[in-house]
Amino acid sequence: MKIAVCVKSVPDTEAKIAIGADKNNIELTGVRFITSPFDEFAIEEALKLKEKNGGETTVISVGSKEVTDVLRDSLARGIDSAVHVDDPDLTWLDPLSTAKVLAAAIKDGGYDLILCGQQGVGGDNGQVPSILAELLDLPHVTNIIKLEVDGTKFKAEREIEGAHEFVEGTLPAVLSAQKGLNEPRYPSIKGVMAARRKEIAVKNAEALGIKGQVGGDNRKVTIKLMTMPPVREQGRRLDGDVDQQVKTLVGLLRSEAHVL
Repeated sequence: MKIAVCVKSVPDTEAKIAIGADKNNIELTGVRFITSPFDEFAIEEALKLKEKNGGETTVISVGSKEVTDVLRDSLARGIDSAVHVDDPDLTWLDPLSTAKVLAAAIKDGGYDLILCGQQGVGGDNGQVPSILAELLDLPHVTNIIKLEVDGTKFKAEREIEGAHEFVEGTLPAVLSAQKGLNEPRYPSIKGVMAARRKEIAVKNAEALGIKGQVGGDNRKVTIKLMTMPPVREQGRRLDGDVDQQVKTLVGLLRSEAHVL
């Protein structure tokens, strides 16, 4: 089985975020990038399938130098090879453009299964897996929390609003992973050392045959202005005993909040 895993590098969820001077991106200085948490479930599922069925796993990511550490993290976990799509025109892409780039990197690879996280933390669009499947003309199932693969057949369980849905299909397919699909493993020391020695294949837009077609001036969505959310007003502490606090609260709901 040949499996591709699409991953995204995102700012560390514990990083302190500030707006950059250009007002259309965050300040990147000193920000550590990590694998988007949902993508970790996709990586783990690829590793489990390889351990059970044999085969080859490849991780693919689009971006600048911040992608390198994320790809090495995937290799350290046990992924066999990595592809870094690095091109000045292919940075900070919208979901459609990202899917077009990934499709170009995947289409001739002969993959039996393409796994993605359900969404990239930060943008949280949740659109790339579905668009990617359409561009590759493959069946897809999103938000899966359980997966069984038997030869060229798969069974997936996914979460929908208020219920679970069970889907059966035929490979090749695109599947996106939700929290609960598995428990991602941590890279081992041995894995980290081995990952440092592995070569990461680097491809640009020309190598993928999409030069001038995606990214750059062809972006469908651009950020005009990025601002921090307004500072919340501090809460108010009500003095007195419970009866006095209730009386004060009711008065405030009437006079200030105007909800009574």
